[in-house]
Amino acid sequence: MFFHIKELQYQAKPERPDPLMAKYLQELLGGQAGEITVMMQYLFQGWNVRGNGKYKDLLMDTGTEEIAHVEMLATMIARLLDGAPVGDQEVAAQNPVIGAILGGMNPQHAIVSGLGALPTDSVGNRWRADYIVASGNLLADMRSNLHAESQSRLQTVRVYEMSTDRGVKDMLSWLIARDTMHQNQWIAAIKELEAKENIIVPSTFPRNLEKREVSHVLFNFSAGNESATGRWANGQSMDGEGVFQFVENPVPLASKPKLKPAPPYIHDTPPPVMTDTGHLPPSMY
Repeated sequence: MFFHIKELQYQAKPERPDPLMAKYLQELLGGQAGEITVMMQYLFQGWNVRGNGKYKDLLMDTGTEEIAHVEMLATMIARLLDGAPVGDQEVAAQNPVIGAILGGMNPQHAIVSGLGALPTDSVGNRWRADYIVASGNLLADMRSNLHAESQSRLQTVRVYEMSTDRGVKDMLSWLIARDTMHQNQWIAAIKELEAKENIIVPSTFPRNLEKREVSHVLFNFSAGNESATGRWANGQSMDGEGVFQFVENPVPLASKPKLKPAPPYIHDTPPPVMTDTGHLPPSMY
């Protein structure tokens, strides 16, 4: 159950209208790394946790906070659209500043949402549920959460640098700080989970069922061999199960594949070449 209160978690008041900045903020709201994504990701992960009460509580705490961030961004976008010169092209043409703002405005803010926020990114792509990760494996999910917060903080910092509005920057500064905390907490959860089990996901799959001879080998599949100097190619593997190796010139481990021809009704081209006896050559079997 959720309970909404009318106050925002943090203020969202721009100094002046700016439809172009409203367009930029849509990326932080409904983009792939936006607040809707992390909100839905953490909530679905939390709802799906089986046992492990403290991790479920952490996910629900953070997912619910992200709802507040969605509300803050939606409020800021609506306020940035206050007084937008919608439709008055003649007036806009007389004022280069207003004209430039109008030229960059997201038309859907005027046509679709009535000067309000949308569940879209900055170029109008609708938010998609396949942005989120909720696998049921806590370590895999926490790593996905760290990635999500890293991308979110990066994009928020970039928009912060684009803005000259003190109110916008103030709100973004808050969101940046919360992304700092969220990265820290996911790293803490990852380290705690890694200390309990092997770092390879999933840790429950029997290692003897994988081809252990290539479990810790870096194959050189691109020009140059600079990657051979990295930690990933030298010393004990990170999972403690072997020693890293570097293979300079990997060789194929299987023969060239040969596929039988498709049946005639598939109409593949060119047709197979028959022998004088009317049979396929032996190499085709």
